[in-house]
Amino acid sequence: MIPGNPELDLVVREPPLALRGLIDGYLGYRMSGFAPALHRGLPSSHMTFIVSIGSPIVVVEQTSPVQRPDRYRCVLSGLQASSAVISHDGRQEGVAIELTPLGCRALFGMPARELWDLSFEFGDVVGRRGEELWDRLQYAPTWSDRFHVCDDVLTRMMTARHVAPELAACWRGIVGSAGQVRVAALAEHTGYSRQHLTRLFRSEFGLGPKLASRVVRFDAAQRELRSQPGTPLADIAQHAGFADQAHFTRECLELAGCTPREPRAESVPKVQESVTANE
Repeated sequence: MIPGNPELDLVVREPPLALRGLIDGYLGYRMSGFAPALHRGLPSSHMTFIVSIGSPIVVVEQTSPVQRPDRYRCVLSGLQASSAVISHDGRQEGVAIELTPLGCRALFGMPARELWDLSFEFGDVVGRRGEELWDRLQYAPTWSDRFHVCDDVLTRMMTARHVAPELAACWRGIVGSAGQVRVAALAEHTGYSRQHLTRLFRSEFGLGPKLASRVVRFDAAQRELRSQPGTPLADIAQHAGFADQAHFTRECLELAGCTPREPRAESVPKVQESVTANE
């Protein structure tokens, strides 16, 4: 494939009311004409849930060393504290679903812990509904049609299972504070000791509240970098709650394997880039 005339189409839409709080949004993406390259799948406050349209998603380096490289038609991954490496040939198309760990139990009947730091073919996890989601999206002609397919399939997957209220409140507190709430404050709110809260939290989400706060804070800082690329790193670090720019850089190196601006400097646009078009 000879790259040329790069085009990037990004379309966002909120889910229906029944799914809100479980899914934060949909992002349809289509890119073509770019040079083949690699990009990072960074740690995030959302689980990875991406349905490819056409070519599969090629993960050449997993977040966990126990997993080998693989290809996915519809990839579902748990929360993570490191980055994956994805390869593409200059063209990508699909729908990214911003799945919260609260949605993992409510939609799939399992705690997010079962997927922590691992990636799976969605159909292997949930069965025929996963196959249905991928198959129907291949033939839906417009973004509106594609989002409607997601609404339909995911709404029909809803279960009566929910994360325990005190743990759900802790997760929302971490995300709502952009990772800046103290674990002691979360424990005090629940009435648990820090140690007991950490055990319960890890059994539900796969990581403790302290690491979850680090991931969420990193994610918030990266989002600010993407939306305001000219902002000095020291200002980003201060606003995100890091001690200083050096602290921000160390966290990026540990959680993503790169310096703060490296993801922006890569030649490949990411699905997570700021959106310029809406449905």
